[in-house]
Amino acid sequence: MRRLLIVSNRLPVTIEKRKDGLHFSQSAGGLATGLGSLYKLYDSIWIGWPGITSDKTNKEERGHIESRLMSEFACHPVFLSQNDIEKYYHGFSNKTLWPLFHYFTQYVIHEKSLWEAYRRVNELFSEVIYEIAGKDDIIWIHDYHLMLLPKYTRQRLPDAEIGFFHHIPFPSFEIFRLLPWRNEILEGLLGADIIGFHTDDYTRHFLSSTHRLLGYEYTMGQINADDRIIRADTFPMGIAYERFSKAVQDPKVQREITKLRKSLPERKIILSVDRLDYTKGIPQRLEVLNTFLERNPMYREKIIFILIATPSRTQVNHYKLLKRQIDELVGRINGKYGTIGWTPIWYLYRYLPFPILTALYNVADVCLVTPLRDGMNLIAKEYITAKTSGKGVLILSEMAGAAKELGETIIVNPNSREEMVEALAKALTMPEEEQIERNRVMQKRIQRYDVVRWAEEFMDRLVHTKKLQKEMDARILSPEMKTRLLSDYRNAKRRLFLLDYDGTLIPFFGKPQEARPGENLLQLLRKLAADPRNEVVLLSGRDKETIESWFGTLGLGLVCEHGVWIKEDEWEMIEPLTDDWKGEIRPILELYMDRTPGSFIEEKEFSLVWHYRKADPELSTTRVRELIDELVNLTANLNLQILEGSKVVEVKNSGINKGRAALRWIAGEDWNFILAIGDDRTDEDSFEVLPEIAYSLKVGLSSSLARFNLKSQRDVLLLLEELALAGLR
Repeated sequence: MRRLLIVSNRLPVTIEKRKDGLHFSQSAGGLATGLGSLYKLYDSIWIGWPGITSDKTNKEERGHIESRLMSEFACHPVFLSQNDIEKYYHGFSNKTLWPLFHYFTQYVIHEKSLWEAYRRVNELFSEVIYEIAGKDDIIWIHDYHLMLLPKYTRQRLPDAEIGFFHHIPFPSFEIFRLLPWRNEILEGLLGADIIGFHTDDYTRHFLSSTHRLLGYEYTMGQINADDRIIRADTFPMGIAYERFSKAVQDPKVQREITKLRKSLPERKIILSVDRLDYTKGIPQRLEVLNTFLERNPMYREKIIFILIATPSRTQVNHYKLLKRQIDELVGRINGKYGTIGWTPIWYLYRYLPFPILTALYNVADVCLVTPLRDGMNLIAKEYITAKTSGKGVLILSEMAGAAKELGETIIVNPNSREEMVEALAKALTMPEEEQIERNRVMQKRIQRYDVVRWAEEFMDRLVHTKKLQKEMDARILSPEMKTRLLSDYRNAKRRLFLLDYDGTLIPFFGKPQEARPGENLLQLLRKLAADPRNEVVLLSGRDKETIESWFGTLGLGLVCEHGVWIKEDEWEMIEPLTDDWKGEIRPILELYMDRTPGSFIEEKEFSLVWHYRKADPELSTTRVRELIDELVNLTANLNLQILEGSKVVEVKNSGINKGRAALRWIAGEDWNFILAIGDDRTDEDSFEVLPEIAYSLKVGLSSSLARFNLKSQRDVLLLLEELALAGLR
């Protein structure tokens, strides 16, 4: 079985230095809890910070820590200084990324020194991975603290299988774009082979940001980024179902349940369990309780609200202020409604051991999980799973990722006090039969998709993505095949080049004046065309006047408007065409141009083209589908075709394409060597008509009728330069 390297900010083990030596204990973080039971099922090593700074340890102690962590816990430490923790963890991770990704933009700090620390620590993690990773290891990186790590690891280990899972929300583009280092973060994530999120919304937000900021196209979650295929997908994290469903059988849990029953006779228990964090909506929850007791005096002395707040990021100022706010609210509500024999809120500010926590889950009649924004929230799943009797009601925020899976709960908007007060009243009066019916459905769902299946599905998708990459790599023109191509070229007496222009010989710019060929390209084409054994044909979608002005003196064969015009000696039309249809089509294109800022219309002699390369990517994605649907219906009886190219939609006469034009040359002679290169859908027509001996190359990693792929437009020029030199030998 292959080894799994789990990489996260914190290890599942925390080390403290006391007077009597080093103490090792279980970490309390959500990620450590969620993955703690999982990594023991694999041949795993967990890499992360052990909770003690390097400033507090000497070299000998660090050696002892490293040895014991590996031998007893299968963990490998990344030692960080106090300065690292202050700037990377408390700083950029939790003062920049955490509030931004949870939509608390008013709390975000943009400070370059914090960013530099974040970058430096991510580099440090990559060094540790490089030291211990084996050739066949799978590297699974977790969460927002390490978003640069996939790229840094890829640079050190180019062939590694790298997965990244993002455990918090990924914000919408409008929020994410506020980050000054947004491009660096995206490029860091794209070092992974697969990037996982809890919900489809988060996946969609990531893809949108990648498309808008970096320009990468994606289809069904598959991103074509430079020379690699990367996948972004949804994997809602599960829990260790058996651990929570069978916890009630543990004698320790039974003892805690008995204690709670004796302490809380004949009272309804409302439970709230959270890390103390401003994203969890704890003050809002307390205000809901206050309003509920105010409006429903019959529930006074009949309910107990147990509030568990686990300490978190106690050094961050916003958390200190939140702690004070919660303390004051608890005191005010208890003072307002409490009696000698009854305190409405039991408030515990500490971490609870598993037996006590599961006992609380078991006895609680209602559980309030109402974060203002949350990646998943496993407490919701734990509570439902622990209800072995089936009785109990979960009130769940629609802003939590878990709401996508637990639709049978009472779903609320955590910003609506009225809605939450009504939900609490409904939960306290819900018939037991209805509670059991709702919970049994959710329990089965949680059991089916537990934490093990979550991990296995992620790993399966990672392996599948790596397989796709290898299949695509196999299509890349290899050094061996290039050698064979060059040999065939040198030995051939008659050679034919069929070369697309935009996106193949130059980057695609859109407007004619932006795509004028440079002197180096003109010199290269002139050199190829000067060889008497060569026939070089340029196939373009541009108008013939532009192409003639740029290339008319080079002795090339020219094809314009995707096959409408052909020039061997003189310009001629491939067949008689008319343009009387333009009057009907132009108003439609103008309408979509007006509705899509940044788009424009190019009018050629026998075609109309709508360009949208410079328009907003998301808007244009919607508009292009609408436009094509409308054009298809409008042109059904007009003998026209709709041609979708690279960021363009072209309307032209039917039956005219690059393939038909290319046949004029292909059929004209008995060629010993044919090379066709293109980059978009319009070039597939050329590839389709080529004989078996031809070398056909598609620029980019998308599927194609071409025999081989080239990674980039630059590779095209390098290949043509090699051919030009080979022809001189």
